[in-house]
Amino acid sequence: MADPGITTQRRDAITLGADAIRSFAERLRGALIQPDDERYDEARRVYNALHDRRPALIVQAAGVADVMTAVTFAREHALPLAVRGGGHSVPGFGTCDGGLVLSLERMRGLRVDPERRRVRAEGGCTWADLNHATAAFGLATTGGIVSSTGIAGLTLGGGLGYLARSCGLTCDNLLSADVVTAEGRFLTCSEGQHEDLFWAIRGGGGNFGVVTSFEYRLHEVADILGGPTFYPLEAEVIRGYRALIAEAPEALGAVLGITLGPPLPFVPEQWHGRPVVVVLTCWSGSTTEDDAIRERLGRLGPVVGQAVQRLPYPVINTLFDELLPAGLHHYWKGCFTRELTDEAIDVHLDFGARMPCLQSATLLFPVDGACQRVAPDATAFAYRDATFATVLGPSWPDPADSEHNIAWGRAYHQALRPYSEEGGYVNFMSGDDADRVRANYRQNYDRLVEIKTRYDPTNLFRLNQNIAPVRLA
Repeated sequence: MADPGITTQRRDAITLGADAIRSFAERLRGALIQPDDERYDEARRVYNALHDRRPALIVQAAGVADVMTAVTFAREHALPLAVRGGGHSVPGFGTCDGGLVLSLERMRGLRVDPERRRVRAEGGCTWADLNHATAAFGLATTGGIVSSTGIAGLTLGGGLGYLARSCGLTCDNLLSADVVTAEGRFLTCSEGQHEDLFWAIRGGGGNFGVVTSFEYRLHEVADILGGPTFYPLEAEVIRGYRALIAEAPEALGAVLGITLGPPLPFVPEQWHGRPVVVVLTCWSGSTTEDDAIRERLGRLGPVVGQAVQRLPYPVINTLFDELLPAGLHHYWKGCFTRELTDEAIDVHLDFGARMPCLQSATLLFPVDGACQRVAPDATAFAYRDATFATVLGPSWPDPADSEHNIAWGRAYHQALRPYSEEGGYVNFMSGDDADRVRANYRQNYDRLVEIKTRYDPTNLFRLNQNIAPVRLA
């Protein structure tokens, strides 16, 4: 029987009776925002402008009690529930039409324990927040490469970044987490508490509850040698990068990008807007090796521009911030590769030469070193035998260009399929990748279904790369 308190007016307004909403608001410490509120348009906006959705209710939670209240309300009233951490979700999972958006943006508390090398951070924190707090003690953990990315989404999907080769994935550094389940229960999970839930959230995405805080292991990382080196779009450069990753010390974090030359002072004007390869370097080893790292980068090919210098670690995660502000349109595709073959490099050269927009990029993240010293069934993140995780990232400012950019991304992904694994990294997936979920988790999928069925049997948390519970599968 349908909830008699709900009526449907238009796609943005499943409305409840005034008494139900008033009672809900009275139980919240944070803000409850509805479509007629002057704050509504700002509150509903997300990072990816491709998703212009109109939720019926937006809760800006002030703390765990608000999260528990909002989850219970959504369940009892059968409302679609979108959970928003940093708001970067490219598939648009942090918003919805006609449902309830639970935003953690006000929950940004942090506490660093420098003696034990740990940090506990609330679920609304961004990597800018966390890096700033830990850098004061010369400490860091693997995080994203855009500082406004939320810690929650990146961690729950696995967590690739510059420090992954030496420190492991973000989820490998997760020591415990506080989770509000679909029943509205508050659980702390770790290797010694609710071990099944702890296993699942390390790579299984937002399928199992709302994570209100994360406790991470920290590593000694202060200043690093970092920055971009640009080269012509040539096969020999990419092959050289492939060899570099195979032989380099794990302290060298190096992400390869294919993009259009940006209008930066150290990039000659004749290269602005032309297809280029960029190697984004983060050397966290000894300063005595700095010159050797620069020399090795110089041997990859003709350098058309470089800005590699000693930086505080948080700075390396801000290099994309100005290029990728909120409000662009994004459509991503992802794949894992066990071997970066010459044939795959030819595909990258072909599509890289037709890069559709200055903000677009293809990125290859190494998945080796410390990442591969974790067993493939030790966490939900399954592709420990991959060498690279690739993201094809069309990004563009003008909505009129959406069809062209999306078609380019889809064709690129299709062309790479013969040289890629069946599954991909869930944080690089788009909303139309639901048919790949089983492949994304390989041998771990059946166990994830069991845990999903135990903690969320009605699939309340379904706005994600969804692992359906047994009875709904």
